[in-house]
Amino acid sequence: MFKSYYLKWYLIVTGVLGSATTLSLLLRHDSFNGVRWWEYPEYAFQLAVVLFVCWFVHGIFLLHDFKWLNSYSKHIVSNVLATVFTFSTSFILYHLLPKSSLRDSGVPFDSLSDMAIHLLGAFLASLVSYVVFYSVHTNLALQNSKLENEILEQEHLRAQLISLQQQISPHFLFNSLSTLKTLTSEQPTKNYIVQLASVYRYVLNFNQHYLTPLRDELTFIRSYLFIMTTRFEDSLQVSIDVPEEHLGYMIPPLSVQLLIENAIKHNMISAEHPLHISIKTDNTPALIVSNNLQLKKIAEESTKTGLNNITERYKLLVHKPIHIINDGTNFKVILPLLNT
Repeated sequence: MFKSYYLKWYLIVTGVLGSATTLSLLLRHDSFNGVRWWEYPEYAFQLAVVLFVCWFVHGIFLLHDFKWLNSYSKHIVSNVLATVFTFSTSFILYHLLPKSSLRDSGVPFDSLSDMAIHLLGAFLASLVSYVVFYSVHTNLALQNSKLENEILEQEHLRAQLISLQQQISPHFLFNSLSTLKTLTSEQPTKNYIVQLASVYRYVLNFNQHYLTPLRDELTFIRSYLFIMTTRFEDSLQVSIDVPEEHLGYMIPPLSVQLLIENAIKHNMISAEHPLHISIKTDNTPALIVSNNLQLKKIAEESTKTGLNNITERYKLLVHKPIHIINDGTNFKVILPLLNT
């Protein structure tokens, strides 16, 4: 709420209301009598403090989420509290600041009718501040959303360009793999070629989509794990426990593969110390990918590219964070599943 954009509009509102209030005082015939020069900045300071209280309260409610308040209730509570705090601030300043002829020309706090007038003024100040803050906040959110969409489009186009630059003709590769499969009579080799083709096909296609069904992602992961377990054999043990009702949810493509690759990269894998990777879901719903920690003695330099990639994609696509938990024994990443 204290970003320069919000502070700029607070100063604008304060200047407009301050000018209007001061002008109304000056238009009175007796307003010039006995008014000393320092009373005007003092009056402006009092108004600025009162409006800042409104601005601060509305900023708390509009810039934060409260689970116990729905959207309609948040508007009401914000204005009620802003009105109460503004009235209280005006009352305190009235009794703390020295008396002046400019303030004496206004409404005192001597009777219930005076209190009602000040309460009405506090409500109007709160309402004006709320309308301006809400409009500024909504406009800024809209601009940020447009900017994020533009960035996402640019990143998507960049990924497609890099993919086109780095790949030879997919048809050539698939035809070559099909030919290679016919050249061998060994079934394990045929199976390996089929799974490799499946992995490559999925990697080529993912650039066309921001999200993919969890069912398709896990089908790809099984092909990817076939290749990895061929390499590591029983040293790599992966369990997948995802119920049927969760397979229709969406996830950014290649997210799970990046996490598995990250686990293999940073942990020791041997027959004596196998790497256990678990892939499961909860009812949040979220996908949980975890592995036991047995870090390599000579750690590979980590660029954190994989985790940063997933984090940024979730931030851009769905504005939801991923959760990373490292308790020293297990490493766990929780990916929210999306229902589109």
